[in-house]
Amino acid sequence: MFKIGKLAKFAEQSGRWINRAAILLLLFTGLVVLGVLGYAALLANRTIAELLTQNETLKTALANLEAESEIGYAKALSRTTVNGRTFTRVLFVETDPAQPERKLRELECEVEGDVVHFDALVARFDRQLVRDGKARSLYLWRRIYGENTPPAKGMPIQPEGQIPERYRALTRDLPPADRMTFWGAIWSLANDPERLTKLGVRGVAGNAVYIQLQPGKLYVFTINHAGGLEVKVENMR
Repeated sequence: MFKIGKLAKFAEQSGRWINRAAILLLLFTGLVVLGVLGYAALLANRTIAELLTQNETLKTALANLEAESEIGYAKALSRTTVNGRTFTRVLFVETDPAQPERKLRELECEVEGDVVHFDALVARFDRQLVRDGKARSLYLWRRIYGENTPPAKGMPIQPEGQIPERYRALTRDLPPADRMTFWGAIWSLANDPERLTKLGVRGVAGNAVYIQLQPGKLYVFTINHAGGLEVKVENMR
């Protein structure tokens, strides 16, 4: 009976230790999970200021932005007149900066009038944000509209908020949350060009060119040394 009592007491004490160990293990696991979730939340809530000033991956990626020349072209497919109003059918093509013959985006739209506006957003990064210390720029096509159409009602080229195909590789190595933060901030420059000025990013909204499109001609869009959008006329390719 004595031995049985000792065994029972030992079993009872062992059970208590096992329970305590289980509780401690659960607490430790909970703390680990909370830590991981907290870190993930921290990454998800990283601000654009932190990304631009502290993220070395982004600084390196910005250094890989190359000066661009030809960034797209357009042509008039047809022109019609209805009840005294002129309409132009336009083909717009966005080209690959590295391979101008490669099409990244192609769309057709009809605008009223024969003078057509092509609108882009330019974001310029000061040299302190770039790994090699040289300023860089990127260009986001926004919309197409006719001379009698308000810009806000123009035909969207690149939906705001999306990652442009021409710059997809730029933020490929960033975590998804950081990618969304970066591109969300860049697109916001379209409505608030001064938002990131203090961080070294200058937005140039409403950077548009307009021209009277003539059938049989090709209108090639280029970027000048100052980062401005220009158009040159060529014979149809």
